[in-house]
Amino acid sequence: MDEHAYRDARGAAVPLPCVFEKALAAGCARCATSVRRALAEREAIGCASPTAHTNCATLAALLRERATFALRLPPTGPLPHAAAMRLACGGLAALRDCAAPEEADVHRAVASAQARYGSLADLPWPQVVAGVVAWQGRRRAGDRR
Repeated sequence: MDEHAYRDARGAAVPLPCVFEKALAAGCARCATSVRRALAEREAIGCASPTAHTNCATLAALLRERATFALRLPPTGPLPHAAAMRLACGGLAALRDCAAPEEADVHRAVASAQARYGSLADLPWPQVVAGVVAWQGRRRAGDRR
């Protein structure tokens, strides 16, 4: 399939793409507002709630802004896959640890964090960034480090 045609079909099928799609696809998180669509042997994950999408986009932007120095990320532009996974999976795990340890759902964890701290900007960012930095993905098969 032509990549441009795929992007057009994806845009039509998933009008609000999930901000934490990589984390959901990897199994690092789950979300009650996520909607999965199969497109040309691929899977696209969208968000059914505009409010949840906005809250998650705000959290993702804050995660990138606050963890840029610690992870040695470029301030703008696309991220390498490993860095994107670290921000998404590590950020969500750290958010759960700080704000809602019993909550596995992304949307509810973000809502709990907002209720507890008043705003996502007021989260305990040193703890969250430390959790992002500490998060490690799976090891490759045969990687003996």
